[in-house]
Amino acid sequence: MIMFWVSLLAISILLYVLLDGVDLGVGLLFGLATGETRRGAMLSAVAPIWDGNETWLVVTAVILWGAFPVVYATLLSAFYLPLIVMLLGLILRGVAFEFRYKTQRLRWVWDMSFAGGSLIATFIQGLTVGALVEGLQFTNGEYSGGDVGWLTPFAVLCGFGLCLGYALLGACWLVRKCDAEVRDIARRQIPVLAVGVLAFLVLVFAYALAEHLPILHRWIDRPYLFVFPAVGAAAATVLALSILNHNDYWPFYMVALIFLSAFGTLALSFWPYMIPLVITVDGAAAPQSSLRFMFWGGAVVFPLMLLYTVISYGVFRGKVRATAGYGHH
Repeated sequence: MIMFWVSLLAISILLYVLLDGVDLGVGLLFGLATGETRRGAMLSAVAPIWDGNETWLVVTAVILWGAFPVVYATLLSAFYLPLIVMLLGLILRGVAFEFRYKTQRLRWVWDMSFAGGSLIATFIQGLTVGALVEGLQFTNGEYSGGDVGWLTPFAVLCGFGLCLGYALLGACWLVRKCDAEVRDIARRQIPVLAVGVLAFLVLVFAYALAEHLPILHRWIDRPYLFVFPAVGAAAATVLALSILNHNDYWPFYMVALIFLSAFGTLALSFWPYMIPLVITVDGAAAPQSSLRFMFWGGAVVFPLMLLYTVISYGVFRGKVRATAGYGHH
């Protein structure tokens, strides 16, 4: 039962990062876009899928709450303020997405809100992961780092790093979904963003070496972890070749593979801990009776959600029209 729920949690987090990372990345790039036609095409590329993508964040929270309540309570104790800010950012961008087509005079306000909400949500997600990797202050298994114990230079660096990563994912999605000017501009942005992500990874590795972060010891003990960076390097090579060859299809999948390798590296580096070096998977799990009770909900609902996601992406496959306006007139 524990492994079943750990697996579902890992899949939910990964799907959220990949799917909502797309429209958060498009939101980040939206802030740099000019011209209503270009902005309309960018929104049309994510309009049919963006709200469904955020469902996986809800699934992640529900699994933590029900199957791993100790982790849920501990993370909320540590990250109350940033998580509230993140949710406000997601709400702001959702409202802005719908309201921008209801006005002409104040459209610039909602455009800024959409880009700003995307930036806030992305930065907080990266900051949270960075704080967990670096390690929070705990006393007798309870968070004791204060209101801003998560605010460190490394966490801030990870916040900016995720912004670059999501923007790269969004640019690859625009290359796949759009034509003409929008696609061409996104294609030119990809090398710049890819170099930025690479620079971020170098900085993270240098910081980990300088500060002797515990994650490095895991790499020495588990050399098989180097498989994941090798996969990421191969995907980056294919990404570069696909951009040089003006391929619209492969860049998105290669960046998704890079994210997958990074996620696998991070998850297995800290296994069996759910909160690094503080709470293990077995220590965090709810009683077996609770896990069995929840099992039937997960066994039915989770596959249905996966099926819905696959069908929705299948229905809206192909290129979008620059003047589509995602159904608003």
